[in-house]
Amino acid sequence: MSEKNKILVIGCNGQIGTVLTNTLSKKYGRDNVIGSDIAKPTEPTNFIFEACSVLDKDLLLSIIKKYNITDVYLLAAYLSAKGENNISKAWSLNMDGLLNILNFAKDKLIQKIFWPSSIAVFGPTTPKVNVEQNTIMEPTTIYGVSKLAGESLCNYYYKKFGVDVRSLRYPGLIGWQSMPGGGTTDYAVDIFHEAIKNRKYTCFLSPDRTLPMMYMADAIKATIGIMTAPIEKIKIRTSYNISAFHFSPEELATKIELYFPEFKINYSPDKRDLLASSWPNSIDDQGARNDWGWSPNYDFNKMVDDIMLNLKKKYNQ
Repeated sequence: MSEKNKILVIGCNGQIGTVLTNTLSKKYGRDNVIGSDIAKPTEPTNFIFEACSVLDKDLLLSIIKKYNITDVYLLAAYLSAKGENNISKAWSLNMDGLLNILNFAKDKLIQKIFWPSSIAVFGPTTPKVNVEQNTIMEPTTIYGVSKLAGESLCNYYYKKFGVDVRSLRYPGLIGWQSMPGGGTTDYAVDIFHEAIKNRKYTCFLSPDRTLPMMYMADAIKATIGIMTAPIEKIKIRTSYNISAFHFSPEELATKIELYFPEFKINYSPDKRDLLASSWPNSIDDQGARNDWGWSPNYDFNKMVDDIMLNLKKKYNQ
């Protein structure tokens, strides 16, 4: 990365954005990383902050010009469970925001885009085990519908205008640095906090609801990895399958009980369980591994151990 490269992370306050923006700042230097969101971060940061919505095209353009932005990470989105409660706003944020950034790249105002897709693009007709890169995709949420449309839009802008846009289909992401933002897989974040604070948790998914998951550290590694890969290595311009491991709430609770034998979990499946039932149990991400060398650092056990270590410190236990 040369001195002229400048990074803008849109949605820097989110579960992914909080970690990604600070990681990029450490990697490339504070003056080269600008975080943007609709409100100021609540925690101390090590990057330049600009308040802006991705839907405010004029203000966004002024920020891009002010800092000579070259690379944009567009993370702002309505997630699966939250989006179902406000379909119009979810579609607008997820699609119009992407279109704004793609058009900036088409007009040569920025050089490279990262935009995340999700396993929500899959649906009940998708195979459940080791889902291949190209498969049946009939999503059942507005989040999934918008992500599938966004994948096609990215591919279209790449083929028609040569826009260098790169994407990952994130599985459920689990981290300890920030709180979740309304996703169906967020139980796997909440459960750790509740286990440490209260030794109990009520799960909104069924005990055997197995889903593909990834530790946040690996999600950040994959995100920066695809953005720094040589352009000729990026063979897929919709979105790459990516995964690390898979587990059910029951399996996670059993692991947590090794730390807290008194921990109790109750199950009260709600509409989010129905959403999750349409998603795969596991993902085949061989394309990402073959094309640009993706591989995770954390398996299920290593992830749980690391989260427990860090959260115990956070809660002084």
